[in-house]
Amino acid sequence: MELFKRKRNDYLDLRRRYEPKIIKLVIVAESPPASGLYFYDPTGAPSEPLFAAPMKQLRLSPSTKEDGLLGFQRSGWVLVDATYEPVDKLTSSSRDRVIDRDYTLLCDDLAALVSDRSIPLILIKENVCRILEHKLVEDGFNVLNRGNVIYFPGSGRQKDFHRQFGAILQSAGI
Repeated sequence: MELFKRKRNDYLDLRRRYEPKIIKLVIVAESPPASGLYFYDPTGAPSEPLFAAPMKQLRLSPSTKEDGLLGFQRSGWVLVDATYEPVDKLTSSSRDRVIDRDYTLLCDDLAALVSDRSIPLILIKENVCRILEHKLVEDGFNVLNRGNVIYFPGSGRQKDFHRQFGAILQSAGI
């Protein structure tokens, strides 16, 4: 299977191997990238920006991605994507349309993961926050970063991510 040819269920199958039994935090990111890199692919590098950032928040320094994924699982954290269609090569408006279109799939995914909608969610990336925050809150989910954008931890925004994400964790007592 070529990496960039993955389907939604392929991504979910990879994630299921590392889902915690008891979920304490759900991180909602945009989508897997078109490059084929994926947060839950254990064959990737622990230096991948979206992977390295939560590892740093958890004070984990895994030598392999597999070790990091197991530590992430032990922490009770899980990362889901707003859509499993890679959107990073699309225009901003096209990205937004795909995320909006797949909102029902996201809700189904979240419902399968957490039966209790009080489990905290943190949204990552400006468009994810803008498109999904209101909808998720309206549907009863506990979005921690209400009104606070968390930048994607790449393209020079790593320090912003850590400051923003850390402040939300601290204010929530996580």
